[in-house]
Amino acid sequence: MSELRRFGFVLRDVARRYVARFEQRASALDLTLPQCRVLVHLAVNEGVSQSRLGELTDIEPMNLVRILDRMEAHGWLERHLDPLDRRARKLYVKPKAKPVVDSIWAVAEATRHEAFQGMSPEEIKLVYSLLEKMSRNLLALEPIVTVEEGS
Repeated sequence: MSELRRFGFVLRDVARRYVARFEQRASALDLTLPQCRVLVHLAVNEGVSQSRLGELTDIEPMNLVRILDRMEAHGWLERHLDPLDRRARKLYVKPKAKPVVDSIWAVAEATRHEAFQGMSPEEIKLVYSLLEKMSRNLLALEPIVTVEEGS
């Protein structure tokens, strides 16, 4: 099999191993990957609605509610009524969560450092740049319409 034919398998394998390593480190903080994603996205997007946070983190609404309930019980976040929509809640990180967010960033940094071991700064920049370009290319594609959908 040529290298290009194996690209998807290699990409998936790298992502799986990277996530597994991140999760090993996060478990030492007693956090799961979804919890880390929620807390980091919330810290970067304070005042975001619960539904938008779900979109940002790609976490199903029921699972997100459980995660948010747990974080609220830990004193890490607070929910405020949205003045423009009585059904919606805006989410904010409480000061107690700031050290946890810092620890998550440290876990991410350590995991990245391990993954990029032996690469020059230029190579690291190139890998990131190429992956971003591939992501933009795939995002710009039109959906593929199957025969059943088009009928």
